[in-house]
Amino acid sequence: MSYVGPDFDPPGPRRSRRGPMTVAVAALVPGALVGWLVWQAVGDSGGGGSTSATSTTSSGAPGASSAAPGSASAAARTPSASGTDDGKPPSSTFSGPATPAASDLPAAAGPLKGKVVVIDPGHNPGNFQHSADINRKVNIGTNWKECDTTGTSTNAGYTEARFTLDVARRLRTLLQREGATVKFTQDGDRSWGPCVDERARIGNDAHADAVVSIHADGSAAGNRGFHVILPASVHSGGADTRAIVAPSRDLGERIAGNFVRDTGSAPSNYVGGGTGLDVRSDLGGLNLSTVPKVFIECGNMRDSKDAALLTSGAWRQKAARGISEGIVSFLRG
Repeated sequence: MSYVGPDFDPPGPRRSRRGPMTVAVAALVPGALVGWLVWQAVGDSGGGGSTSATSTTSSGAPGASSAAPGSASAAARTPSASGTDDGKPPSSTFSGPATPAASDLPAAAGPLKGKVVVIDPGHNPGNFQHSADINRKVNIGTNWKECDTTGTSTNAGYTEARFTLDVARRLRTLLQREGATVKFTQDGDRSWGPCVDERARIGNDAHADAVVSIHADGSAAGNRGFHVILPASVHSGGADTRAIVAPSRDLGERIAGNFVRDTGSAPSNYVGGGTGLDVRSDLGGLNLSTVPKVFIECGNMRDSKDAALLTSGAWRQKAARGISEGIVSFLRG
């Protein structure tokens, strides 16, 4: 399946960049220790095609998954049908706060100096423990919808909320290297939420040049691939997306093209007619936005082949790079 968009070249093999070893073995020991400590602090580095070490084991039954990481038991549950729908949240628990947020680094001198990017990691690992809070209705401009959902998970219990935070943190690092000022809607630093209306408000208040909401889907097995969700033209109630429809599409097309190139993943085979793009008018995070904004569903967590990618730290780095390169392309024009 192919995708044609701005700044996109067909996927091709990457060349090895190995160079000569120039550091003495004695110097590697403390360096390795420091690296290990950083890994422990950030968490979820992942391994190719396997779930995180802290994930519980799947029961093996189709559609059943273990409890959220840190749960006392691995009771089967049914995740929501999509990371961005209004299905009832799965019953699960969360043992404590997510990994502490990395310190915000000053923007480096680079091509994105002066640009503000807001990253919205979908859902929150703590939502499992706050069903009353996330189920309350909020105004999304055109109607009322749930504040948030728990998101979905792989059959082995690797949650969408953990996935989105991991990719978001990798993306932040890449964008800061380009000189951008990066803000998060949440960084595992709050017990639940924020609600979808607040997520939109954070981007608006930051006068962001671009906002990207990161998700992973929870569709049926066999449904594979990524898709980027674009705002429809909405002018109703408190929602008016007319000014952001065109720039958001430009942003979404550039992200989709670079995502294909960097990850090797194909556009969704079940949404978007093979384009990797989907226009929606029912998402509060888009309806209430006054700045260019898109969602990306990076893959389907309920499909075993997509799940093998989503649970790989190496693949998540490629995903972050694809999203970053799309944002850089958009902001540089």
